[in-house]
Amino acid sequence: MPTSYFSRASDESTQRFFAVPKIPLSWPSIPVLLPHRLRRKFRSTRSKIRARQTPTSSIASLNTSFDPADTIRALRTHHWSYYDAQYLFLAFLGIFSLCIIQSPGPIAKTLVATLLLTSLVIPVTRQFTLPFLPIASWLVLFYACKFVPGDYRPPIWVRVLPALENILYGANLSNILSAHKSTFLDVLAWLPYGITHFGAPFVVSGLMFLFGPPGTLPVFARSFGYMNITGVLIQIFLPCSPPWYENLYGLAPANYSMPGSPAGLAAIDKLFGIDLYTSTFTASPVVFGAFPSLHSGCATIEALFMSWAFPKLRPLFACYALWLWWATMYLSHHYAIDLVAGSLISAVAYFVAKSNFLPRMQPGRMFRWDYDYVEFGEPKDPYAYGLADLDEYTPALQGDSDEWTLGSSSSFRSSSREPSVGMRSPLAGDESWEGDTLASTSDHEDHHKI
Repeated sequence: MPTSYFSRASDESTQRFFAVPKIPLSWPSIPVLLPHRLRRKFRSTRSKIRARQTPTSSIASLNTSFDPADTIRALRTHHWSYYDAQYLFLAFLGIFSLCIIQSPGPIAKTLVATLLLTSLVIPVTRQFTLPFLPIASWLVLFYACKFVPGDYRPPIWVRVLPALENILYGANLSNILSAHKSTFLDVLAWLPYGITHFGAPFVVSGLMFLFGPPGTLPVFARSFGYMNITGVLIQIFLPCSPPWYENLYGLAPANYSMPGSPAGLAAIDKLFGIDLYTSTFTASPVVFGAFPSLHSGCATIEALFMSWAFPKLRPLFACYALWLWWATMYLSHHYAIDLVAGSLISAVAYFVAKSNFLPRMQPGRMFRWDYDYVEFGEPKDPYAYGLADLDEYTPALQGDSDEWTLGSSSSFRSSSREPSVGMRSPLAGDESWEGDTLASTSDHEDHHKI
């Protein structure tokens, strides 16, 4: 895929273009009780981060505008493409989910929809809300599944997964791994499945924002959201029973009136004297959602993005994914084939994002504020086209804010048919829909061809 460069600096304000942006971090005052050496270390770290910034590193800054007129102006100048259909898809999922949800009532649902639309209109919140839309749609869809009448749902597959498990692996791996129980193994399985699984997305998001190139976090958020949406849709249209169902009911036919089960997590409730997992899994919106495993999908996509950002720690992230695989089978929540399917969906989402939308890591850059320009997509083969493609690597500078999005309608993609013009002419950051789509990087390619 050709290299794409982003430029958001304004032609009308060269001072803003070359001004050193403020670091979007708040450094609280350090109590006097801390040792002098520790306080000096904190001050040194802060100085190093500031020293890394260059006059053109404003691509790492965020949009601070509260004026809805900026959003309207951006929509007017946005070059629409077929990738914008994703918003129609997300809107359909959201409206469908809100229509079938019975609790909370209409007032609460109207309030939620109003807050969401308002956050899309205000620029300072839009940069957060747009990448979060796929995740929000997945969460609402998952919760809405409990309100779908059983008469409208497909039949539940009880024998498919156990049969595939025996065909592919020669045995039921979940039953083998859960045959021997102990308190130590219960806690060891509970940590990734019941604790880390829910906190890892927030940790990964923070690390992607701090240490990834500007624009990395929106790509991760959208990939994470669409991966989960795909998994839930498969679970809705291809409902399958998990291992705990086979342990309780054998291969007897299942129906949607049956409650869920915490399976191995019941031992954790008993150990700590709580009713957290028993009540949660019993009332799960998707009881028969064994295939694919979203626990496996989340762990895999997190491990892939973290391995991309921190390649030296790749074995650690691989061990975490394998740890969660073992935990899901030990707790009798998934078959091995469910884990493979969840990981495959995550791998597809990651490699599509990496080859098209993920900004490239640059050697010697540690924080997002170290970047003067950003290149998106896989690098082009330097031996494919000859010297005419040298202008592909001309750095394009970015102004104002990266909007936490996948590209920008103010971005430019160079072509071998274009003359080498050095620095790309910048556009004002508030004159476009600033990367609200997956295909914004291709919009100006068509525009220049015309």
